[in-house]
Amino acid sequence: MTFDARLLSGIGVLLAVVEAGSFARAGEAMGLTQPAVSRAVARLEERVGIRIFNRSARAISLTDEGRRFYELVAPLLSAIEEAAIMAGGTKTHVRGKLRINVDGTFGHFVLAPRINDFLERYPELSVEIFVRDSIGDFVGEGTDVAVRFGEPGAYSMHTELLLETRVFTCASAQYLKKYGRPQVPGDLLHGHQCVLIRDPATGRPFAWEFQSRGEAVPFAATGRVMVNDTGSLIAACRSGAGIAQLLELYVRNELSDGGLIQILPDWSEETFPLHAYYRRSDLMPAKLCAFLDFVREIVA
Repeated sequence: MTFDARLLSGIGVLLAVVEAGSFARAGEAMGLTQPAVSRAVARLEERVGIRIFNRSARAISLTDEGRRFYELVAPLLSAIEEAAIMAGGTKTHVRGKLRINVDGTFGHFVLAPRINDFLERYPELSVEIFVRDSIGDFVGEGTDVAVRFGEPGAYSMHTELLLETRVFTCASAQYLKKYGRPQVPGDLLHGHQCVLIRDPATGRPFAWEFQSRGEAVPFAATGRVMVNDTGSLIAACRSGAGIAQLLELYVRNELSDGGLIQILPDWSEETFPLHAYYRRSDLMPAKLCAFLDFVREIVA
């Protein structure tokens, strides 16, 4: 197959469609009509000899062959763009659009409150933050990077450990005044209430554990309140409804302003990992490198 400029143009349209999620929105982003986008995709499919998209009246999606093709060409097109920028003497020029997949708690408590700092550093960059319970369809949704807590899954993209944040056991001053301050984990069995959070993977409350000097002690926490998101967990604990186990990264402000008080500090060695997921290449886009540096900074 000989190369021609129409192939590169068609690949550019393909990436725009994947990122936008529809032919119409891709056309708006590129200044093309929807029929022009459709024709460009059809020419590309004919050129490479595969059907790239499944089309219906309501939605489009990548075929298995289209997904493999996209995974191969997307980093190459980014590399071409970065090479052009570097050749022009602007190696660190950050621009374009960055799509970021996060869980709701990280987005609400960590990323969104600092995102303007990131945008002010890079005025030619725009970001789309979308919240999901999982990484989801990384390729089909045009995701550039995902930042999520928990052990890494069996994903095809590169995984980078960003942080191991500690698990703190916390209560409000109001609660401790009423029920007393536990001195050891066993004290929680006597006259105390725990606020629980549901594990979406199992439907059951997340298990509690206390760790100290290499010793791990599982604890069967019970209580009258169970929630399914961290914001509600923090608010319920702060209201005096009970004791909660919370990630240090999420409760720094509450601990500093006195809204929450850490208890059992000698039993807080348990940690929870935060990872970034992205497609790694020899020449990573400047926008991705800039974002990874920023996230490392704000979680440090």
